[in-house]
Amino acid sequence: MNNPKPGEWRADELSQNYIADYKPFNFVDGEGVRCSLYVSGCMFHCEGCYNQATWSFRYGRPYTKELEDKIMADLAEPYVQGLTLLGGEPFLNTTFLIPLLKRIRRELPDKDIWSWTGYTWEEMMLETDDKLEMLDLLDVLVDGRFELSKKNLMLQFRGSSNQRIIDVPKSRSKGQVVIWEKLNDGENNFEQIHKEKLI
Repeated sequence: MNNPKPGEWRADELSQNYIADYKPFNFVDGEGVRCSLYVSGCMFHCEGCYNQATWSFRYGRPYTKELEDKIMADLAEPYVQGLTLLGGEPFLNTTFLIPLLKRIRRELPDKDIWSWTGYTWEEMMLETDDKLEMLDLLDVLVDGRFELSKKNLMLQFRGSSNQRIIDVPKSRSKGQVVIWEKLNDGENNFEQIHKEKLI
């Protein structure tokens, strides 16, 4: 796993404006029905990453105006709650994500925007202006690197227990992390049922 110094990784130097995938109308990447944009390029290289192909900034295909228009049309559906940014590392792709998010805020202000990031909130506060500009366009941030030793399948919307689901506007207003009020981690342990017990 790599740990950057403040401002060391810059989107304007690293991003190739590529995306790994776009998945409209899913239920797994945040609250409600969502459209998910998976961007390409990540420098964190967490052990146990489930999407190592997206470490490359040239994985997938270029982000295009046509794709952006499709995202906007999909988000406009009344049953869609919002957009989710994943990766790869969204905050190393601010070059094309900031204009997209500004367009969503302007044209579809009732939709919410989530993002995952390998940066912690505290690291983000020391980061470049573009990262902070994108942060302020979000509603919810899932922060922190995936840590294999803290992996927990019962966690809501995240893979390891060090990661947090953060209410971005409240946290920016208070100057400290405010956890998303709908946090609801699973606490039940389910007994495994073996085939021989079913016979």
